[in-house]
Amino acid sequence: MSVMPNTPIPKIIALTLLVVGAGLLLSAYDMSGSVANQFSSTITGSYSDRVMYMGIGGAASLVVGLYLFFKH
Repeated sequence: MSVMPNTPIPKIIALTLLVVGAGLLLSAYDMSGSVANQFSSTITGSYSDRVMYMGIGGAASLVVGLYLFFKH
């Protein structure tokens, strides 16, 4: 069953992805400035896996949300 073109469902999904993506990016940015992560990145030279996964997931969600928002 296909979604009718006039329904707002794709826009709602796109806006949800945009909000989730922005939240993940802000959370990853906030976590990257924590004392524990600063110490870890000083020792290892890179951010923790959790910060990287949140940043990548947030960016991907933001890109997909923008695509869906402007596609429909």
